[in-house]
Amino acid sequence: MKRIVSIVILIIAITATATAQNGRTKFATDMYQAKHEMIIQELGLTQTQQKQFMPLYEQMEREIYQVNRNARALASEIEKKTNPTDRDYEVAASALSNTRLREGEIEAKYFEKFSKILSKKQLFQLKMTEAKFTREMLAKKRNKK
Repeated sequence: MKRIVSIVILIIAITATATAQNGRTKFATDMYQAKHEMIIQELGLTQTQQKQFMPLYEQMEREIYQVNRNARALASEIEKKTNPTDRDYEVAASALSNTRLREGEIEAKYFEKFSKILSKKQLFQLKMTEAKFTREMLAKKRNKK
């Protein structure tokens, strides 16, 4: 499941970057908004929970995005070099390989914070909703091809 969430976050991050470069950040904003609305609805968050939870959730998303962005930047640097060294490849491969680990560490840190706001059932539903959102986005992407 973490892999699915990682893939969605990566898709969102790549999409956000690509759309920002093309001046179309509305798509990325709309995707984040749709995800957040789905979470609020599926978890049945109260107004109080929304005010406490959503800023933390957005902060977690930004941290995960930054981890992926940094790894992609290293990979991009290697691709641009004419003669990358083995050390260059090693650093970039390590960064790419550790992204899921770092994402998991970030999620674990925020899970602790979320558990002070959400019920046990809502914590479970959060992971299910993230996976559901991922499946729906991938299905929409597949259907557009």
